[in-house]
Amino acid sequence: MQEREKVDGYSMKASIVPLTMALPGKKMRVVSLSGGRGFQQHLVNMGLDVGSEIEVIHHGAPGPFLVAVKETRLAIGFGMAQKIMVHVE
Repeated sequence: MQEREKVDGYSMKASIVPLTMALPGKKMRVVSLSGGRGFQQHLVNMGLDVGSEIEVIHHGAPGPFLVAVKETRLAIGFGMAQKIMVHVE
């Protein structure tokens, strides 16, 4: 079996990764939000929900991630970004 390169426990070849692993300029779709109801509702209120197509404009670390959702730009902290799983298209 061929060994895959891993970063923070996630395979770089996998197409579903936390938002923190996504590269700027790539289109992706939100597949899950792992957090409490309050956290999930907060993201939905900002327009970010499961099924949303997004694009990372600026990769945080340090600092917030800047994400485009439709015609809106959102600043998302690293901790929140870790809880957003995306499918890179």
